[in-house]
Formats: sequence, structure tokens, C-alpha cells
Amino acid sequence: MNADPLAWLLSLEGVPSALASARDGIDVVLRDRGLRRTSPETTAESLLRGAHASAVLEGSASSLAEIREGAADEIAADAVRVSTELLGLVPVIRTQPLQALARLHALAAQASLPADRLGRPRDADAATTLRALASMITARTEAPALALAAIVHADLATAAPFGSHNGIVARAAERLLLAARGVDEKSLVVPEAAHLALRAQYESNLRGWASGNAAGRHAWLLYAAEAYAAAAEASPLRRAAED
Repeated sequence: MNADPLAWLLSLEGVPSALASARDGIDVVLRDRGLRRTSPETTAESLLRGAHASAVLEGSASSLAEIREGAADEIAADAVRVSTELLGLVPVIRTQPLQALARLHALAAQASLPADRLGRPRDADAATTLRALASMITARTEAPALALAAIVHADLATAAPFGSHNGIVARAAERLLLAARGVDEKSLVVPEAAHLALRAQYESNLRGWASGNAAGRHAWLLYAAEAYAAAAEASPLRRAAED
């Protein structure tokens, strides 16, 4: 039997409980606020909000209103293009994660890179990184799905295996895994908006993850639990509940 690749995080102080609490918060929002309100339009709104937030984190100056009006800048257009096909990749990332990640990059970068670089790793080291991530995604693990999504996000964002748009790909992969692993099947929470609201912590903790040390990994996972709680509160379901 292969070893659990995420077993190490189960003993990190505060991490399992923080992630469990975040999952409870997501479940409450999806159950109590979404049970009778869920619609394709709500999912589309969540995806649009996520695309806007991800684009801003990547350097876009477009507002959400401008995106709605079709007046987005190039970075925002790239993020929206990813969001429109994201949920169609749910079955792909479950069984062929390399293909799913490549497709995310191809969508994000199709307006700025030549066709022969779309979905391709930058070099041999980047290819190794992507294979390791794919192996982790398909491995059997006792770790919560939130942890897997957070780690894939951090690895993609910091290792930057593609020639461009790695942040957009990383955040899209996180949302995709939340859907594929049953946390948020209809993609109604908005993790990208949480990362934008917590931008200073988000960027600082990504730098900590990139350092490769245990403290940095620990801090990122605790941050991720906080962000996932905020992602639930950023759902369009919350606004619907208040209307």
C-alpha cells in the first residue's frame, strides 16, 4: 500500500481542527442558505466573482461591473475564460489531473502565449512538479479535501510550472478541487474573494510556503482554513439570505 502523501499535516498543531471548523462553516452556508436557493445563475455569479478576484490578485485593474459589461482588461478576460469551463473539468481532475491543469493553463494563456506553449510546463523541473501534484491529487489520503486544495494551490502558485498565469491557474485548481472532492459541488463559495480580502496574509503565507520550511507550511494551512471560512461568507448565497 502506498503511503499517504498528506499524512504529515494531520499532526500539525491546530491544522486539523481549523480545517474541520472551516468545512463546518461551508456546510452551514451551503445547507442553510442554499438548500432552496441554488440555481445555475447562483453558480455563475460565484464563478464570476471568483474570476474578478483572481484577476485582481494577478494584476488586473478591472472592476466587477466592468467585467459584467464586457469591458474587462486582458487579465480579467483570461480569468473569466477559465471560469466558464471550470466545472466541466471536475471529472477530468479526478482521474487525469495533469490534463485538467494543462487545460486550465491553456484557457488562461490562450490570448498571450503561442499554441505550442499552452498547457506545457516551462522545463523539466516544472514537469516533475506537475507530475508530483497529479500523483498527490489521485492518491488515497486521510487528509481533508480542504487541505489538498490548499496545498495544490500553494504549489502551483509558488513553483510556477507554467510560462504564465500561474496564479490564475492555482486559484482555479483550488476551486476545481473543492467541487471535485464534494466540498462545494456547485461551486457556490468564493475562495478567490477571500484571498483578495486577506491579500496581505495570502501573499505573505504563499512566500512562507515557498520557503519550504515546516513553519511556512504550517502557517499556510492555518491561513487556508481562515480563507475558506471567509470564502463561505463571500458566497452569493449569503447575499440571497439577507435579501
